[in-house]
Amino acid sequence: MNEITQQVWGFTPESSAGGGESGGGEPVILYTMTNAAGAQVKLTNYGAAIVGVTVPDREGRMEDVVLGYGRWQSYVADGPAMGKSVGRYANRIAKGSFALDGATYRLAINNGPNHLHGGPTGFANRLWEGRVEGDRVVFGYRSAAGEEGYPGDLYVEACYDWGDDNRLEITYYARLGEDTAASSTIVNLTNHVYFNLNGHDAGSVLEHTLTLNASRYLPTDRTAIPLPQGEAPALVEGTPMDFRSAHKIGERIGDTSFQQLEWGKGYDHCWVIDPGLTDGVRAVAELYSEESGRFVEVATTQPGIQIYTGNWLAGSPESKMAGHFYADRDGVAMECQAFPDSPNRKDFPSVVLRAGETYEQHIVYRFGTK
Repeated sequence: MNEITQQVWGFTPESSAGGGESGGGEPVILYTMTNAAGAQVKLTNYGAAIVGVTVPDREGRMEDVVLGYGRWQSYVADGPAMGKSVGRYANRIAKGSFALDGATYRLAINNGPNHLHGGPTGFANRLWEGRVEGDRVVFGYRSAAGEEGYPGDLYVEACYDWGDDNRLEITYYARLGEDTAASSTIVNLTNHVYFNLNGHDAGSVLEHTLTLNASRYLPTDRTAIPLPQGEAPALVEGTPMDFRSAHKIGERIGDTSFQQLEWGKGYDHCWVIDPGLTDGVRAVAELYSEESGRFVEVATTQPGIQIYTGNWLAGSPESKMAGHFYADRDGVAMECQAFPDSPNRKDFPSVVLRAGETYEQHIVYRFGTK
């Protein structure tokens, strides 16, 4: 049984919602979920974000193992989208353009020549409505038709459940409004949390080991858009992208002879999750630190997982510890999601949501020690 507490973390400015265009002078709430073992998850309604996850190491010492900031204002339009729920479309859409039901939609270009994470504001820089429902925290946001260029009024929810077994489950729901003029839209939601299993302020994650249930990945062009059908997906075998058995993140990340790592400044790619016996929640990844003994297992209903090794974390706002700033590769994100540029790829699983349908995807992070 969780204990859930709430506190006001601050207020958005009267003139704006801290970059979220959600009105002014509204409360930013910090939620703390504590399980029977004393392990905690901290969340905020700004960006429906994970602010902290405090779990024991193999000696029982508690430490916050996700990157974040000590002030809510630092989450406003931060480059790493630290711990936030990103959408309406996570990852990239080539040239900010896609066609749906005979109409072409133009989106903001905010990542080189492409559209990234739903645009400059997206869902990550909005103030969501928050509420406690029993043992869970639920955030809701209504995205108007035309927001960031997307069709259709869309209501989304991000539900967080924290168990006594140190299992954090995120469930994303989305549904088109009944009165919307558009009969369909596209949706791809994920969470952009960064992990460092030695503690959020412990430095590099290059010694962490990663295992992926994925025999294929999506090679990209220089702008991180997947290559054409026939070139993507590609087999991981014989490449630095092969994590079917455990490898240290830093073991091959510097192999600049492998063009994908050179272009991405490290790992920033989507892996295709191998088919399971069910279309339900499937195990996809394990991140482990020998130093602390902590691991986090990842499972999801999504078809892909983007591994991003924090290649551009330098320059982020001050962390949760006064005077401390994150450096590149101080955390790794494991973003369960649909494939990048799916709206323009008929060979990828569909991301179209039609009127009357409900989008539902699950992401599970289970923490433990060994």
